[in-house]
Amino acid sequence: MWFRKSKPWHLDTDVVVVGTGAAGATAALAAHAGKARVVVLDKSEKFGGTTAVSGGVVWVPNNRHMAEVGIEDSFDAALAYVTRLADGRSDPAMIRRYLAAAPEMIEFVEGATPVAFKALARYPDYHPEFEGGRPGGRSLDPGLFDTNQLGAWKDKLRRSPVFGMTAMSVSEATDWGVFSKPSALPFGVLAKRFKQGLVCYGGALAGGLLKALLDRGLEPKLGTAVHELIVEDDRVAGVRAEHDGKELLIRARRGVVLASGGFEWNAELVGRFLGGPLTHPNSPPGNDGDGLRMAMALGADLGNMSEAWWCPSLVIPGEDYDGRQLHRGDFATRSLPHTIIVNRAGQRFVNEAHNYNDMMKAFFAFDPVSYQRPNLPAWIVLDAQYLARYALLTYVPGMPVPEWLVKADTLDELAAAIGVDARGLAATVARFNRFAVEGADPDFHRGESLYDHFYGDPEHGQNPNLGTIEQGPFYAIQVHPGAIGTKGGPRIDGDARVLRVGGEAIPGLYAAGNVAAGVTGAGYPGAGATIGAAMTFGYLAGRHAAAQPGAK
Repeated sequence: MWFRKSKPWHLDTDVVVVGTGAAGATAALAAHAGKARVVVLDKSEKFGGTTAVSGGVVWVPNNRHMAEVGIEDSFDAALAYVTRLADGRSDPAMIRRYLAAAPEMIEFVEGATPVAFKALARYPDYHPEFEGGRPGGRSLDPGLFDTNQLGAWKDKLRRSPVFGMTAMSVSEATDWGVFSKPSALPFGVLAKRFKQGLVCYGGALAGGLLKALLDRGLEPKLGTAVHELIVEDDRVAGVRAEHDGKELLIRARRGVVLASGGFEWNAELVGRFLGGPLTHPNSPPGNDGDGLRMAMALGADLGNMSEAWWCPSLVIPGEDYDGRQLHRGDFATRSLPHTIIVNRAGQRFVNEAHNYNDMMKAFFAFDPVSYQRPNLPAWIVLDAQYLARYALLTYVPGMPVPEWLVKADTLDELAAAIGVDARGLAATVARFNRFAVEGADPDFHRGESLYDHFYGDPEHGQNPNLGTIEQGPFYAIQVHPGAIGTKGGPRIDGDARVLRVGGEAIPGLYAAGNVAAGVTGAGYPGAGATIGAAMTFGYLAGRHAAAQPGAK
């Protein structure tokens, strides 16, 4: 918190938005639609935040595109589903607000931007078997975006270090079956699209949002870090920022929207708040809790602080991203046949094919006697059958086996190389191989959920997720605790206003996206739930802020 005293404002506007991910961009567009003057800031030199490096899918139950693919939905079904997943850690009124406003947000975004969403009919919710779950349709694909539409801003759009050279929509990836059949990729088509400037996934969504901002004259001020909120007359009146080493005081007559991302790269905050170790975040390294710190300084109430959007991470040593080691989220490898995940005892401890958020929580099991986490470190173990058929990070079948894979001729030798109990690993593999032959996993139920099948191999035997591990050489790669972002922060109300501990709103302050307390509590409902909630509350924040009378 900062008091301006007699210093003059450098810039006067109605609404200041901090952050250029989907939450911030949607907030800015909504505020502009409400006739407010808007200034958008981001400390990064690139536009798009975590959204730009994500899958770009938006989870919106009961959206109008579901009917186009023949899937029925209802508010009540979605409410029952999200309520169960939230596990009592989200205000029921906020869940209802999200589900009611999300379809409206999609209508607004499609009307305000070049993004045209398509329902993913075969992308299931992450627990489709739960009451209110759906086999597909709630996750919306933003398609492709031509970056040439951005003109001089083309190179300012953040590119994914993983997807940045792959111009392939989520719908196409699903139709082509690329998760289980890398040979199905039309490399010539993708190379042509890349040369043409097309981007996909989160880059497509962020690009469409940026185009809409530019069309309205709302050029984001990149490379502008916000350090403190300015308070006058007990309300947030603006921000103290810095650009090119110079202080910048920006007045916000109607409100400030924090949309600056989570705190997953801040080791101190991670250690203080999270319920499990987070050593390898998958997001851009700039997500270090700036917005959380500023909200806390004003006495904001906090919620969901022990939770994150968990995701297992794999590492190729030496891969750089914004000056830090790149951590790649693993979505498919562990779901495909001929793989298992084991702990130091050589034992399985989770359904490897389960959704990335929930399966990660098994890694954090705590032994109260030894005061250790027995499932860390953990390793994916696979065999030659896997490498003959499936991709693994940058490897595709036919390439030389990469040096970053631990390789051994026997399971005993592999166990010694990775520090895993050899007898435990041998017993685990023998038991798993019996399950693979029988087509069922009674230990962890791998392959029983429709979600498991999405990243499996539909052409493989009785179970698309099970395959024996018996043909040497054998391989391993360590699985690290990662997250797409944190999901705890200041509590907000139905208009995305930040709340004090007593429950009253802090005048002039809003929050949306991973900087705010997550509306889905402990759960992850489906692909794009992070972005769906971020955009919905960004939309509500911008709309509400624009409607305020404004300070004089």
